Amino acid sequence: MRSYPADYELVTPGSLDAVLRLLHDEPSTWTPIAGGTEIMVLYGAGKLPARKFVSVALPELRAISEGSDWISIGAGCSFTQIRRHSGIQKHFPLLAQCASWTGGIANQNRGTLGGNLANASPAADSPPALFAYGAELELISSRGKRRIPYDKFHLGYKKTALAPDELIGAILLPKRFDDCLRYVRKVGTRNAQAISKICVAATARMNQGCIKEISIGMGSVAPTPLRLSATEQVVLGQELNDAVILEARRALATEMAPIDDIRSTAAYRTLVAGNLIEEMLRTFAGAAR
Repeated sequence: MRSYPADYELVTPGSLDAVLRLLHDEPSTWTPIAGGTEIMVLYGAGKLPARKFVSVALPELRAISEGSDWISIGAGCSFTQIRRHSGIQKHFPLLAQCASWTGGIANQNRGTLGGNLANASPAADSPPALFAYGAELELISSRGKRRIPYDKFHLGYKKTALAPDELIGAILLPKRFDDCLRYVRKVGTRNAQAISKICVAATARMNQGCIKEISIGMGSVAPTPLRLSATEQVVLGQELNDAVILEARRALATEMAPIDDIRSTAAYRTLVAGNLIEEMLRTFAGAAR
């Protein structure tokens, strides 16, 4: 490894209140660390800029609670917890599927959903499913709690709506998608332990062959994970014929900003993203028939 351990400081206050007080008293000084799967990659490569870390691997953030209308997933819940939870498997299978795609078993045991979102990688597997399910985030600090729609969380590349003294406390999912049509696909170099070239998830309701309601999330095609609002608007209220599907592909192209990188090219991502949106819409149309 190229990093020197003595250059870094890690504190473990031991309670959520103590962590929030530290973040409030010394804002922008301490970097929260939960599973550490992303941080340790940078550490091993000698490219970890932060030097002071506070552990948020706390019992208060590891619970999944299920009510009649919502499921609340603590930000410290691992992907293994998520993919194995019976309520998530039943009501939010797209999220369970995306959790199973996140790294290998070791990463799923360590990595957390809150860390995945706060890290704000545009290639993360979980955001598309959260867009598709209309997720909300509970943000916490020593000043209190606030809730925001997840589609308002990503502000730019690696930039989020978190204030310097805030943590993600929980991810909230409304239980209203059991009767929806669902679609999820990940395109990667291989079937396992691959960072996505493109990841898409969607839910929809149809009425007499037309799209009554639709939510689409996509990853790895822009500086942030995307809620495809313009694409949704093109198909909303429409019968899914060839002309509408072509228009949806055109709308998608205006929302994306893909790049060439080590995993893929912008041209490939543009073509495959359009193919996936077409496949999704034709799948929904076939299910409606």
